[in-house]
Amino acid sequence: MRNRLAVLVAVAAAVLVGCDDTGPAATPRTTTTTVAGALAEAPAPAPVDAQPKRGTASPDAALTVAGIRIGRQPGFDRIVFDLGGKGTPGWTVEYTDRAVQDGSGRELDIPGRSVLEVRITGSAYPFDSGVSPYAGPDPATDPDVPGIAVATPLVFEGVTQSFIGVDGDRPAFSVSALSGPTRLVIDIASS
Repeated sequence: MRNRLAVLVAVAAAVLVGCDDTGPAATPRTTTTTVAGALAEAPAPAPVDAQPKRGTASPDAALTVAGIRIGRQPGFDRIVFDLGGKGTPGWTVEYTDRAVQDGSGRELDIPGRSVLEVRITGSAYPFDSGVSPYAGPDPATDPDVPGIAVATPLVFEGVTQSFIGVDGDRPAFSVSALSGPTRLVIDIASS
């Protein structure tokens, strides 16, 4: 009888210890492509046209794409190329009928109805910039932003080339460079 009472007390104590109201800490969901807070930091108006966009790199630019993030904003989807190194990037971003890789001439199969070619000037190879290059999935996607796929960037002769597949018929887009840290941001109108 004494042993049963001791076992009953031990079981009751174990149950009570497991009944606190804090519970186990939730495990945060992480991905290689989305950081919602960072994507929301630079609100912008929705893009208004699909014309090619260009910007000029600073003379001292030596940048490497270190990350790619994809997020949704009201009225548009945002793609962020995180850049490491020095200087400010230049760019040419425009729709293309064929995704042809610089250097090799190889045609890439990019998912989507339309393909934006992204060319970041002022680029450097990782061994020149000292920055670890993007090494995430290819293409980079986010389940919360269906219809956007970003091909892994390739550096060739001082230009980083990437392609963005879009499930839309050449929607309007805008491009901007941000600093602190350095980023190239592409907003694509969504319906």
